[in-house]
Amino acid sequence: MRIRGPAYWDWADPTLHHRTHDEILDDGTMVDVQVRLSRTGTTQMFIGVYAPAGSALHEEAFDSIPGESMTRALAWGVGRARLIATQGFAAMEKLSACSK
Repeated sequence: MRIRGPAYWDWADPTLHHRTHDEILDDGTMVDVQVRLSRTGTTQMFIGVYAPAGSALHEEAFDSIPGESMTRALAWGVGRARLIATQGFAAMEKLSACSK
């Protein structure tokens, strides 16, 4: 069972069309990636990484992913979530700084 943090509850809107990817990694860490179309047709995404006991390790929401379909955004989000789960968020920040 996941214990959702405020980032999820601020993002959640079950009335919007969405797709999800749930995964449990070998160490028990849970990954939850959701993409949706906003009311204006913008692709949006939520990434959650949870400890085996369910507490939130990392949650982030993207209000807009310009030019990406839900399918492509979901694939990118799953990769990002797996990287955060296995290497930690600091690895993502370092990778982001290198690409600038």
